[in-house]
Amino acid sequence: ITLRVQGHRSPGVARVMAWASWPGFPPQNRVIVPLLAGGLWIRGHRLEAGFQLAAWSNAVLSTIVKSVTRRPRPLPSQVAVVMAPLGGSSFPSGHVLTYVGVYGFAAYLAQRLVERPAARRLVVGGLVGLVALVGPSRIYQGHHWPTDVAASYLLGLSSLIGVTTAYRRLKRVG
Repeated sequence: ITLRVQGHRSPGVARVMAWASWPGFPPQNRVIVPLLAGGLWIRGHRLEAGFQLAAWSNAVLSTIVKSVTRRPRPLPSQVAVVMAPLGGSSFPSGHVLTYVGVYGFAAYLAQRLVERPAARRLVVGGLVGLVALVGPSRIYQGHHWPTDVAASYLLGLSSLIGVTTAYRRLKRVG
């Protein structure tokens, strides 16, 4: 699967894949979520800001699972690897797991909070597109195995369902 995904080499595809992964690397991955939550807070969406930060906990979940599994990352002798500041275990994909939580919840909030239909479609579509692209980008760049990515989407979706369910219950009560 990795070799097939990597078989579509072109400068345009490489740029899109690099762009999709970029928000997951430091320092931007430590700035984007506080900015999202801060923007929600400033606009008076206090509960939503708190839950946006809670959705970020997928990054912690990734760290915990990585420390247990310690699966080696793909090597250049196995697949083409784009050099990046990586360390740690390959399983699960921290990018995918974090994106599903952070950008998945942001898309959910945008669907609920953005009033103008055209703007709502644009924001939700962009966020969902980013979540959809990050998995293939991690495989394309040779940073993860397809099973790392698939498991991360499943684990991230489970966590996202939990966060959105808790948010909806608290929103209904309060």
